[in-house]
Amino acid sequence: MPNAIITGASRGLGLALARALAADGWRLTLDARTAADLERAARELGRLTEVVALPGDVADAAHRRALVAAAGKDINLLVNNASVLGPSPQPALAEYPLDVLERVYRVNVLAPLGLIQTALPRLRLGAAIVNVTSDAAVEDYPGWGGYGSSKAALDQLTATLAAEHPGLRFYAVDPGDMRTRMHQEAFPDQDISDRPLPEAIVPGLLELLRQPHPSGRYRVPHPAEVGA
Repeated sequence: MPNAIITGASRGLGLALARALAADGWRLTLDARTAADLERAARELGRLTEVVALPGDVADAAHRRALVAAAGKDINLLVNNASVLGPSPQPALAEYPLDVLERVYRVNVLAPLGLIQTALPRLRLGAAIVNVTSDAAVEDYPGWGGYGSSKAALDQLTATLAAEHPGLRFYAVDPGDMRTRMHQEAFPDQDISDRPLPEAIVPGLLELLRQPHPSGRYRVPHPAEVGA
């Protein structure tokens, strides 16, 4: 039975991916900050496969160690999906509270690296590590300097880890805009109902995982781009 850890798995892309993997018979170790939401997801997914759900904060080293211990040996997939946006609406960098920015970096950069460091001894040869990134990592959108720079740092960490561990697959994956709570928080006054649901993005992500694509940065095509 293939074995995966997914952070931020109680909603959005994390839950959509967990549902797809559960249907394929993967064993899942899931994390989220809100215990009630995570327990609800675990009950649903537990009808299909073996699920361990641990609520907590990925910025907490003890929680990361618990996730890896719960996953056991021979981990095939680690998905660093948990993330924080920062203030909403996004402030200009000149006005960005540094204590808040420090929290964004702890969750979006240091926590994924810390989880990878902890999981490395248990990752199978050829295992995939997916770090969910954003187009804000490569585009200079006004007001997105905090979140975007954290994702740019995550991109660089992903590329460096790939060079240091050629026996593993390291992917920085940009899923594009989606109809999620975080995306709505980023644009509190906009109607985002035209964005695709995370479930529509999952097939492109699964294609990346199922085929032996080389390590690198990938943008998942949206349904409209592939004629769906």
